[in-house]
Amino acid sequence: MAARGRCPECGSGSLVEDAHYAQQQLVCAACGCVLSEGLLTTTYTDEEHLREVAYSQSTGQKEQLSRCLQRGIRRVQDLCKVLQLPAVFEETAVSYFQRALQLPTFHLVSLEKKEVLGGCCVFVTCRQHNWPLTMGTVCSLLYAKQDLFASVYLSLQKELGLSVPALSLADLVTTHLNSFRLLQPTANVPAPFLEDREKLLARTMGIVELASEAWLVTGRHPVPVVTAAAFLAWQSLRPGPRLSCPLVRFCRLAGVDLPPPAHLRLKELLDILLGMASQLSWLRGFDLDKKRVVKHIGDLLQHRVFLLRRAFSQQHGEEQQDTGPGQGSSGQNPGCPSSPAVAQEQGCPWAGQRQRGRALRPLLPPCLLRPRKRPRAAAPSAPGPAPAGDEPISDSEIEQYLRSPEEVQALRRARAWL
Repeated sequence: MAARGRCPECGSGSLVEDAHYAQQQLVCAACGCVLSEGLLTTTYTDEEHLREVAYSQSTGQKEQLSRCLQRGIRRVQDLCKVLQLPAVFEETAVSYFQRALQLPTFHLVSLEKKEVLGGCCVFVTCRQHNWPLTMGTVCSLLYAKQDLFASVYLSLQKELGLSVPALSLADLVTTHLNSFRLLQPTANVPAPFLEDREKLLARTMGIVELASEAWLVTGRHPVPVVTAAAFLAWQSLRPGPRLSCPLVRFCRLAGVDLPPPAHLRLKELLDILLGMASQLSWLRGFDLDKKRVVKHIGDLLQHRVFLLRRAFSQQHGEEQQDTGPGQGSSGQNPGCPSSPAVAQEQGCPWAGQRQRGRALRPLLPPCLLRPRKRPRAAAPSAPGPAPAGDEPISDSEIEQYLRSPEEVQALRRARAWL
């Protein structure tokens, strides 16, 4: 149907009225310019109140999602299906992904970062619901680098203001051990190397708790610590045929990657176990080394609270007055003179141990006991705004500033020793 007037763009007079989605539009037949459009209602509520808006301002124009958003949502949904997550997890992860793509920070990023962004949304959702999922698992499914994943994860957490609780060490141990092939009989695993899941999990948890009490977990990546603890637990449950198996072969048989720092964490754990074994009464007559001490891990874990306190003093020269297995109430063996020099002259079997007890190192983090000779140079960063003192502090951060009376006393002793 022709209409009067001319097109303001091309000056043509061939204007027609065209029905578009049940609304009348005045369109130029020569260049396609829309001169006027009809009115639409956005929702049923608007129709009840007789409020009408133009189609360009209605929600109908925004119904179609972009290809990038559709592809990202499918990737998030596929990742949730692979991990067998509940439906509520999938909905939360998709909502995080949609919110993130609306931010300017993630507008002009590469396609690889947008795919990693979907994995970060799934990772955050699992952490918030206390679902044991590691960053390495998501990176392996996405074929992404962990440093790239970590940078996108931190950006997502900052931009959306998300509060993500840390994964507990117990959940991490359970998740890591569930992937071991040594827990299921296969053709590639010899019969003496198979182990019961519950026994290995309980022994590994005991060693990890010991490592945490000995400052071997703080500030470290947890996977190497868990790998070393699982190796020692696996050896101690059946030491006969397993003591000759090295850590590299253990990881290969278990079907897990060997983290490079795992050898260092294993050495530190063995040093702690040797120090504890020197304080156990029925082991003092044995010449223990790093292999033989593995046989007695069960006894050491049973008395670990006393043995840690006995083997590693909190302050240099602190007297050992605790009572432990097979010892008197004063920590001194009956029949030995009180003077170490007299005891050594008389051939007292406890004299050497008592002299060694005076030179015990305090139980401090390894970074304080063996500081780096050349400190790492800090990377230059842009100067941030000066702190005003009224910045908000999150609940997870404020816990770092709270100290119990026991922690305050231990910190004072450590400072006095340093």
